[in-house]
Amino acid sequence: MEKRDRSWAVKQAVALVRRMTTDEAIGQLMYNSPAIPRLHVPEYNWWNEGLHGVARSGCATMFPQAIGMAASFDEDLMEKTGAVIGREGRAMYNAYRSHGDRGIYKGLTFWSPNVNIFRDPRWGRGQETYGEDPVLSGKLGAAFVRGLQGEGKYLQAAACAKHFAVHSGPEKLRHEFNAEASKKDMAETYLPAFKALADAGVEGFMGAYNRVNGEPACASRALMRILRTDWRFEGYFTSDCWAIRDFYESHRVTKTPEQAAAMALKAGCDLNCGCTYLSLKEAYRKHLVTDEEVRRAAVHLFTTRFLLGMFEHTPYDDVPVSEIESARNIATSRKMAEESIVLLKNNGILPLSRVKTMKIAVVGPNADSREALAGNYHGTSSEYVTVLQGIREAANPAAKVYYCLGAHLYKDSVESCAAPDDKITEAVIRAEQAQVVIVCTGLDETIEGEQKDVGNDSYLAGGVSDDGDRVSLELPKSQQRLLRALVEVGKPIIILNFSGSPMDFSEFEPGVSAILQCWYPGAQGGRAIGDILFGKVSPGGKLPVTFPKSLEDLPPFTDYSMKGRTYRYMQKEPAYPFGYGLTYGDIELKGLRFVEDDREHRTYVLSAFAMNRGGETDDVLQVYVKPDSPLAPPNPSLTDFSRFHLRRNESMDIRIVIPYEMFQVVNEEGKRVYDGSQAEIFVGLQAPGSRSEKLTGRKDLEIVVKLPEKN
Repeated sequence: MEKRDRSWAVKQAVALVRRMTTDEAIGQLMYNSPAIPRLHVPEYNWWNEGLHGVARSGCATMFPQAIGMAASFDEDLMEKTGAVIGREGRAMYNAYRSHGDRGIYKGLTFWSPNVNIFRDPRWGRGQETYGEDPVLSGKLGAAFVRGLQGEGKYLQAAACAKHFAVHSGPEKLRHEFNAEASKKDMAETYLPAFKALADAGVEGFMGAYNRVNGEPACASRALMRILRTDWRFEGYFTSDCWAIRDFYESHRVTKTPEQAAAMALKAGCDLNCGCTYLSLKEAYRKHLVTDEEVRRAAVHLFTTRFLLGMFEHTPYDDVPVSEIESARNIATSRKMAEESIVLLKNNGILPLSRVKTMKIAVVGPNADSREALAGNYHGTSSEYVTVLQGIREAANPAAKVYYCLGAHLYKDSVESCAAPDDKITEAVIRAEQAQVVIVCTGLDETIEGEQKDVGNDSYLAGGVSDDGDRVSLELPKSQQRLLRALVEVGKPIIILNFSGSPMDFSEFEPGVSAILQCWYPGAQGGRAIGDILFGKVSPGGKLPVTFPKSLEDLPPFTDYSMKGRTYRYMQKEPAYPFGYGLTYGDIELKGLRFVEDDREHRTYVLSAFAMNRGGETDDVLQVYVKPDSPLAPPNPSLTDFSRFHLRRNESMDIRIVIPYEMFQVVNEEGKRVYDGSQAEIFVGLQAPGSRSEKLTGRKDLEIVVKLPEKN
């Protein structure tokens, strides 16, 4: 994608800011920037969200939660998703502006995507990310940015990479915590996805609440040097909301609001989501900041506004409200939901038969739940298709579908005056009537997500979560008791699990026939799941995070060292590995061979042959590299992936291109170097490893190549 020309917007921003008084320029550094009538500058609110659909500003297409979209391993579909969100956001902006409404959540600056590394399954906000791998996160995040921002002179909308750069819990400590990361872990894990977004032209960056190696992330000179000097990022930088207030209230790195505001501005934070920059006028009068520093930030912000075409007519001004939740956009959401579902176990029961006489019991707190579709940072849909509805639509019209709640999401009873487990007997009765039992388990945003700064008792629910973070990988106790009772009935059981993070199914896996990880699949999730259950669509999603067997296999939550974390550094065998996911197909890869060393383009080229002897399906080609260097992660690392489709008995040749730089390793100083003499390349439909082979019966292909020349 050709780099967007910013020079014209910078010139206009400089000229406009030059005409402002210092006090007027300071006012523009607030997220709720006031109008300057004498300069024909309208008010503008920078705060808008679009993580998986335009959020909080009216009805819009709702996509699966980000972690679910990551499971698609589909860059093209991610770009289409970003384009839908950007276009619907532009349509909303046009309509609201025409009515003089410029309030919060109605602008064009979307504070998405979240490309923090999901390093620990306890983190409640891990659902907002693209998983634990920096390559996957970077490629999918860059695709989202390209789609949302569009091409040409003007931005369709402005994406924002957050939370820069070392941020992944604990939520409870985020306002006071210091995340310590080595130079190697920074360069190898925490920074690459952000670098990919900077390279893709993302317009904004947002800092985190916590400190990073001693400095508040929103005023970190070390991080800002990487961003502005090393990566040459030219867009705007915003604080997280009320994060600058933490400088003096929680981190105690300053004593006053004036000092906190000055610290952030001088470091390079252009915009304050919060109210601390109200103190900049006093800081200026006390000579804590200069007029030049104020105007530098204002120029960054107005460059973005000019690029969005806010001061002249653009082709985007004609995007109509009819674009919002159009049939095409809804179809894209449904397609993403289909691609996000990960089949963890199948003893042959799936796909279900669509016979007239089939009797199906649909049970569980997430079976008819809108909340289980949404996840956090969600918008509002005009239509929500729950799993219960999706199954009824997909099953034979004459089939019998029974439904009961079975259990509360986390409380001991459903009815307030009832005894514990008041709905389990009904579930058992329905299971006894049925030929197959579909149990919809898991969580929702009330028990995993962002810290609730005002108290919320449900965040301590059932021993599952604490202030948004997980304290256990197990299902809530109420759901465990429900599942035990249903397993005892002896009917085939299919678990549909809804969560934004890994779960522990170890107790129940031996007694159930199939398990699907559904994440939070969006407003069309029920239809996508129904089509998968009955074989209209084959599941093809892959896990973007490792499902560990136990929290005991992980380092302490507050330890930001990568040792023992994620598939690249774990030494314990997982329950389900990163990159794992079954399909209804039977695709075999073979014939991996080295084709050429393309020195002109500094790439290695390989080829392989794929043949599908099973049902029509998508699958994901995954390429991993392991240099023979002590500096390399102990396990092979993902370098590329590609989702593809094959019909029954169809075959295809696959060309694999690996850039030389993917063979580099990171030394202790955080520098990328070539080290060692050769590297193993693993190519397969799952991540390489013993657990993948045990679960699938298929071994990945392997080839050894010499390391490329170093110059």
